[in-house]
Amino acid sequence: MKTNKIKAKMSTGELSYGCQLAFPSAPLIELMGRAGLDFVLFDGEHGTFSWEALDDMCRAAELAGVTSIARVPNIEPSTILRYLDRGVLGILGPGIDTKEDAQQLADACLYAPQGKRGLGGAPRAADYTTVSDRAYVEGANSEMLVVAFLEHVEAIDNLDAILSVGGIDAYYVGPQDISMSLGLLGQPDHPKVHELTDRVRAAAEAVGRRYFGDVVRADRATNFFLNGLDAFLVSNR
Repeated sequence: MKTNKIKAKMSTGELSYGCQLAFPSAPLIELMGRAGLDFVLFDGEHGTFSWEALDDMCRAAELAGVTSIARVPNIEPSTILRYLDRGVLGILGPGIDTKEDAQQLADACLYAPQGKRGLGGAPRAADYTTVSDRAYVEGANSEMLVVAFLEHVEAIDNLDAILSVGGIDAYYVGPQDISMSLGLLGQPDHPKVHELTDRVRAAAEAVGRRYFGDVVRADRATNFFLNGLDAFLVSNR
């Protein structure tokens, strides 16, 4: 079983560093490994990944020594399973508004008895061998990172119920979406957004969970490239 670097560092209180990728690029993932990043986050909600490309990106990440996680487009079990069978070691579930949403997310990510993840076939996540082996199942559950994205005011109203669901490691308030939900279009840094973020952080820590923004540091690949170009142009003009 591959090691999830984010979970390993979470257990020791260390930060993990990564890059969010919205398009397939094996060379960029190789460079992430050369740079010493811990993880790559595939944006499957807004990005352009086919299932075949995702296979190749997970393969590139493993060769580069980078943990792959994915922001999925929805929390349907069939959608999440296809990401997990490719070899992704973490799922960021969008739009978790209710206890039922949180339970569906956790169930889809974890094998029984912790969840209801589909078990069968010989996916590349199990090195193309049978997945009925107990050691694989227990290892997959242990290394799986499950993150709930809270993006609407409804989620904050249902926060205690959402936090009561087991199997979720961390929570994150999406500032863009939550600001829109609050009627604060274009104001992700509004004090009300920070207030809700602090509320989620405190509530998560009170039940032994983490706020995702406190355990990782990441930026988009496009920002890394554009910032590098800006620095180059400034220094050479």
